[in-house]
Amino acid sequence: MSRDPLHGRGARTNVSGRYERFAREAFDDGWAGEEVARLETVVTAEAAKSIISTNQSPDISFDQSINPYRGCEHGCIYCYARPNHAYVGLSPGLDFETKLFVKPNAAALLEAEFAHPRYRPRTIMLGGVTDIYQPIERGYGVTRALLDVMERWRHPVALITKSQLVMRDLDVLARLAERGLAKAAISVTTLDRRIARVMEPRAAAPHRRIETIRALSSAGVPTTVMVAPIVPAINDGEIEAILEECAKAGASAAGYVVLRLPREIKDLFQEWLAQHFPDRAARVMALVRQMRGGRDYDPEWGKRQRGEGPYARLIADRFARACRKLGLDRPRSPLDHTQFRRPPDYGPQGDLFAEG
Repeated sequence: MSRDPLHGRGARTNVSGRYERFAREAFDDGWAGEEVARLETVVTAEAAKSIISTNQSPDISFDQSINPYRGCEHGCIYCYARPNHAYVGLSPGLDFETKLFVKPNAAALLEAEFAHPRYRPRTIMLGGVTDIYQPIERGYGVTRALLDVMERWRHPVALITKSQLVMRDLDVLARLAERGLAKAAISVTTLDRRIARVMEPRAAAPHRRIETIRALSSAGVPTTVMVAPIVPAINDGEIEAILEECAKAGASAAGYVVLRLPREIKDLFQEWLAQHFPDRAARVMALVRQMRGGRDYDPEWGKRQRGEGPYARLIADRFARACRKLGLDRPRSPLDHTQFRRPPDYGPQGDLFAEG
């Protein structure tokens, strides 16, 4: 029997991006039973001209972010960043997880931005539309280089990941956290290895993420658990169990997002449901639409992260109750923005900012 060439991938197809001139449509050409080569990951260098992205979204807690990569090999089927691949003429499906881009000059660009006389420090989130510790980070090390810049300039930084590779950088994160300059968030969507394997095929196993929370917390890095996304009839029954395990590991705060299906993701996700959960696909989508006003997705600010209606309120109540019980609802201390300063060895002008 031929092995599935998509084994270890999240999407099942390469749906056409919305900006492409031609649409792709799968069909049986008579070779269905023959061996097909497995998809390989291809990485292309991207000559970025700037590195800090800004946003004005009222739904998220940061307004500055850096994404050292475009696309993500983790292959999470639900990833809301998938539609971004359409902007470079690629598919939000398999292309998103196999045709990746790296910004090798990210650290140099960041130092140049920090050195600008008009720059003022505000917390920068590493990640958001890519996982900064996806497998290719082992070779490229762009995330590590960015953290080194943050430490040299004493700049506040937050990060989010679902990879255990973040433990490689515990040294620099611990030093930053000791100064009140770093915090982390770990995404834990399920404790069920089978669900994790098909929903997030190349991300760390659930128990490895719990270990990562324990390691970060033990190193003094304030760590939040993100139960994101909560997928109705797939992982919603695990909310309390996930929070309890993460609290035991040292997590100090928690957040959640309900499943979002913008643009091309709605079709990719339903293909995935039909492949892996055919027995509950109709119920999953019925509950999704119940939380989205009868649609697959509602992009309205204030609703897109949490949904609305009875089922969304039930999730919110359960989450809040569990957080109160486990002490995950305590106020979070902001990172320190007052220590930012030009490193003594950077450029000919000397310090422009006071020592912190």
